[in-house]
Amino acid sequence: MILTATLASIGTASVPGAGLIMLSMVLSTVGLPIEGIALIIAVDRIIDMARTSINVCGDIVGTVVVAKSENALNKEIYYTIK
Repeated sequence: MILTATLASIGTASVPGAGLIMLSMVLSTVGLPIEGIALIIAVDRIIDMARTSINVCGDIVGTVVVAKSENALNKEIYYTIK
């Protein structure tokens, strides 16, 4: 179940609202009742916003790391405070 949930969650963080769909797929794959999603719907929007913002921050950090390793990062613009 952990492996299935991990593999399913790799692509869902960047798509708002896709967490519930992936959760229903994982629950049905494992053989658990899908009715358990009703307990999560109430707080899913808040969790979804946090999940999406963390994903965006991770994408930004990854982009900066790759740009710095390729010597494509303009440090004058990067360190400028506006």
